[in-house]
Amino acid sequence: MGIRKIDSADYTDMTNAVSDYSVDSLDTEGPTGYGETTYTCNWMKWHGYYRKIPELAAVIDKKALWSVGKGCETEEKTKKILDRIRGWGKDSFDSLAYNWVRTYTIGGDSYSEIIRDKAGRLINLKPLNPGSIKIVMDKWGIIKRYEQTSQLPNAQSNIKFNPKDILHFAWNRIADEGHGISTIEKCEDVILMRNEAMADMKKVFHRYVKPLLVTKVKTDDTSEIATFKDKLDKAVENAENLIIPEDTVADMERVSIPQYSTLDPLPWIKMLQKFFIMAEGVPEVVLGQGEDTTEATSKILYLAFQQMVEWNQLFLEREIKNQLGLEVDFKFPASIEPDLLEDNRKDVSLTSEKVNPRKDGK
Repeated sequence: MGIRKIDSADYTDMTNAVSDYSVDSLDTEGPTGYGETTYTCNWMKWHGYYRKIPELAAVIDKKALWSVGKGCETEEKTKKILDRIRGWGKDSFDSLAYNWVRTYTIGGDSYSEIIRDKAGRLINLKPLNPGSIKIVMDKWGIIKRYEQTSQLPNAQSNIKFNPKDILHFAWNRIADEGHGISTIEKCEDVILMRNEAMADMKKVFHRYVKPLLVTKVKTDDTSEIATFKDKLDKAVENAENLIIPEDTVADMERVSIPQYSTLDPLPWIKMLQKFFIMAEGVPEVVLGQGEDTTEATSKILYLAFQQMVEWNQLFLEREIKNQLGLEVDFKFPASIEPDLLEDNRKDVSLTSEKVNPRKDGK
């Protein structure tokens, strides 16, 4: 009888039982070289996440507030132009900028119609629904036009815009794509896992407070069982006493989830939250948390966050200059670099004193 040769994969890994994690290949949505290429943001999906997930909305809102919350500086002539802009009628340029940052972070793209008077002077910027705008590029990948799909019933045709009539912020654009990329797209799996864990935790706590009742009754009549179950459910729901005939119930057992009887989901939820925060770059200290963070660590995290905010500001400033011909300078709320330089000088001074102590011993 021969000996069967065992392949190393049979006992050194789990490839015969589980599949290794893999990521699907993904090409860009750039030009094909033939005719027109179109793209429409999946706004409804990503906007739904923003409106439903509070921690996601908090991260996006904080990023926008820090990017444009202190307003912008500009020359007097430009300031007069910006002061005329009213958006949907009640906007200001500052509220529009806040809207742009949140919108392009959520969906990847933010669009506003550029409205000019007969003399060609800018008089307004009207925000548009990203889900209704189609980008049309030619075979070389240059934006040819924008088309707005009407949201009214029985619409006959799309409204077409010349590229110079649309203020377009394409956030996180990559390679030859003519559109931005939603921040939520890279966070989607972590968001789902965290909320699934929180939903499971809700059930765990619910079972502590309101355990299930497994009751054995001395009958096999389905109608009698249903009647008794209905009475028991109402008694539990209303916290009322229940009186039943003797010898009707054989046994009643409370089924809850004892502490530590299952995996504790809290560390898992916290870990997912850290992954989520890392994905967007808004540290916990900015969100008002970070109880386990030291002062030195907080300063480094804040410095990293500062670079992200300043890039958003630079992105806005450059696009406004290129598309509107206006120069604006968004103010950063508070830089931490001076504090870090001061800390560094103190460290250098202390090190120098240890290496070269004074001769008088003081």
